Amino acid sequence: MSLLKDNIIPGEHGKVFGTNANEEMELVEIKNKLLDLDGITEVHINNSIFPKEFTVFTNKVISVEEVEKSVKSIGYHAIPKEII
Repeated sequence: MSLLKDNIIPGEHGKVFGTNANEEMELVEIKNKLLDLDGITEVHINNSIFPKEFTVFTNKVISVEEVEKSVKSIGYHAIPKEII
C-alpha cells in the first residue's frame, strides 16, 4: 500500500484512469458523476487514445477506490494507471 498508489493527491498532475466507456456521452456521464464527489475539482477526458482515459484532479486526498466505486455504479470501469 502506498499513499500515491491508493489515493489521488491534490496538485497539478491528478491521477489518470483508463475506462471501458467509448462514446462521448458515456465519458460525459462519468465526468458528471465524479464531479458530484466531494473534493474532485476537475475531470479531463482524453478521447484521442484507446482505451479512453480520464484524469481526476482534487483539492483534498481522495481514495482511488472511491473513484472506482463511483464509476462502477453507473456501469463502467475506472482502472488507475500506474505511476512511473
